[in-house]
Amino acid sequence: MTHVMVTQRLPVILPSVTDELLSSWIGRHASFYEVSPLIMLRHCIPEIRSQRGADLHLTNAQEIRLANMFATKPSAIRQMTFTDMAQSSRRLIAVRPTQVCVNCNAGQEPVPVLRSQLQGWRITCPLCGNQFRNFDDHERASPFQQYLDTARLGEKLLDDEAKRGIKTWASPAGIVRLLLMRRIELPFPAEEELWRFRVLGKIIPELDHVLAESCTSFPTPQHPVLPLHLRAVLLAGVAMVHSGGVEMLHMLRRSTLALHRQRFDREAMPFFVRASQMRHSTQMQLI
Repeated sequence: MTHVMVTQRLPVILPSVTDELLSSWIGRHASFYEVSPLIMLRHCIPEIRSQRGADLHLTNAQEIRLANMFATKPSAIRQMTFTDMAQSSRRLIAVRPTQVCVNCNAGQEPVPVLRSQLQGWRITCPLCGNQFRNFDDHERASPFQQYLDTARLGEKLLDDEAKRGIKTWASPAGIVRLLLMRRIELPFPAEEELWRFRVLGKIIPELDHVLAESCTSFPTPQHPVLPLHLRAVLLAGVAMVHSGGVEMLHMLRRSTLALHRQRFDREAMPFFVRASQMRHSTQMQLI
């Protein structure tokens, strides 16, 4: 079979898996009907341009159309996407799966892709709590095991913001961007080594050595998804800054210079303002 016209409910509908990504579910149907995933998707939603576009955002009308064709509720379709995810967390969604839970993702062919496999702030499976493994099965031990407990606190902060919209004095996803910015290091390193000196290394000095020993590049604030074996250190940094408050942000700011300081100030200013407002509100309550 090379062509499927989807104008009404599909004759055979495969059950979805808990936390499955919409494009994965549609892709499994495409495999069953022997068409490409994009053909299947565009027969359902002709105006859609890509599978990732469907995963990131669907309109209400598109949700209803898919729900009718796949005999489910629009809310169920929406839950398979990242449509409701906080805008600040969008950069932490990987383009393709970066991690896998060997406990939850087994037993089906083709293997479903879960939403959590693209969530670049996670080191543990949200379904069973097990630690993730690399998706490509090339396991690398994390050099930051001592920060694992603190990293789980950072993971929860980022998860609460992304999924539940919980707001505190500083956006955890915004803290990620600050920690991945370049910092100044004295004496000045060689130009080819500048990439490895990040604000995060100011509070976790071991990072500089690890990057020098094992990496040739490092994610940026624009593309902040770290490899799984390095992710714990960033999550721990988020938890430390969030707990340390504006005083720690001021300390980290002093580690930047020139254009990087301007960027830091621009990103951090809402956090300084929010913390000041919260402090003022607390003081007024005590009067």
